[in-house]
Amino acid sequence: MDKIIVGSQEWCGFPQLHIPTIKARVDSGAKTSSLHAVNIVPFKKGTERWVKFDVHPIQGDAKTTVSCEAPIFDKRRVKNSGGQSEVRFVIKAVLSLAEDTWEIEVTLANRDTMGYRMLLGRQAMRGKILVDPEASFLLGEPSSDILRQHYHSKVIKATGLKIGVLATNPDLYSNRRLIEAGQERGHEMEFLSIKDCYIKLDGKTPEMHYRGGRILDDFDAVIPRIRPSATFYGCALTRHFEAMGVYTFNTASAIKKSRDKLHALQLLINNGLPIPTTGFANSPLDTNDLIQMVGGAPLIVKLLEGTQGKGVVLAETKKAAESLINAFKSLKADILVQEFIKEANGQDIRCFVVNGKVVESIMRTAAPGEFRANIHMGGTASLVKITPEERRVAQLAAKTMNLKVAGVDIIRGQNGPLLLEVNSSPGLEGIEGVSTKNIAGKIIEALEKDMKFQKTTS
Repeated sequence: MDKIIVGSQEWCGFPQLHIPTIKARVDSGAKTSSLHAVNIVPFKKGTERWVKFDVHPIQGDAKTTVSCEAPIFDKRRVKNSGGQSEVRFVIKAVLSLAEDTWEIEVTLANRDTMGYRMLLGRQAMRGKILVDPEASFLLGEPSSDILRQHYHSKVIKATGLKIGVLATNPDLYSNRRLIEAGQERGHEMEFLSIKDCYIKLDGKTPEMHYRGGRILDDFDAVIPRIRPSATFYGCALTRHFEAMGVYTFNTASAIKKSRDKLHALQLLINNGLPIPTTGFANSPLDTNDLIQMVGGAPLIVKLLEGTQGKGVVLAETKKAAESLINAFKSLKADILVQEFIKEANGQDIRCFVVNGKVVESIMRTAAPGEFRANIHMGGTASLVKITPEERRVAQLAAKTMNLKVAGVDIIRGQNGPLLLEVNSSPGLEGIEGVSTKNIAGKIIEALEKDMKFQKTTS
């Protein structure tokens, strides 16, 4: 058989999975092939282990969904391009390329962070393919009309529910995933830029206006995703949507409480939740007592407003701690001083809580030479099985903050779990990067449940 010459990107298909065409990145540097899949659920068919999953074959189009199922061939730990390790299901599927077909191994993974719904690795090439890395689509491209013909029956019908994602950056992974997850379920989704919204205060007809004078009066629900620097204005907008009768998934008051780290810690300990010993003072004259209060150095200094590990500093000696605390105070910055939990060993647990339940948990491990385990600080993530006590702490923390969606950060101390923080806008990229669960979809499902929305099946 003559070898097939392909470019660095080509269109291929999986006829047995009812995917007639999908754009693939051809990468001989990658060992294993990977297919974009969400809602991955293993099940048994007789005595065989199978997996069902949904595929969005067209990039950026979550309304077009192909539901698939296949026998499970294997489960493997795979390191993705971001360096995160995850266990993936492996299936065997017939690949169609040009006029030829052959069976290949494919891992199932959420590839929303990637530019392609399909990655064709070197194992699948088997001497059948030659790659010209400087060329693209040597085998041709389907037109938009052809794509519509292939997938017209796979487009999800509209539900009539309109949901806004109130945030700052439309290209942020978490915001894109929420919009995609809503579209997957047939809802009309729209990104609402915080800076482009403005308010009309009126006792009879309060209004929310958008750039150019458009009145936002047709939204059923809004999901606020407010970054710390936009807390004041973002919460003002969220409160106004609430006043207009729009359902908000995380209220302004809950977001505000969680953003004030001192207030949040006071509420948490008042509910009996365990935290590392923490000190707060205003006067530089109290610095020495503050250091002793948390057990001395090494200790952690935290800005009251900070996220993704920013504004969190480790002071390894008493002298360093004094200098750091006094420097922050001279800048009139509000800080917390917290005991350093050495036994945590640069690891923490992020529990993702939706409507009072932990839907997934990951262990975050700090990069070498770093004590902060945040993914945005170079940390890596892996799935972790939490203890019943850790689950109880995470769920009670979210309930205490009155948050429908929360990222609860816990470390494992020698006497049990210690609560670090409750995040009202937890990122999805790290957790969806290692989980087979559709976390964004869980949020949309919970919102539907709260609104008593019944999806039609007709």
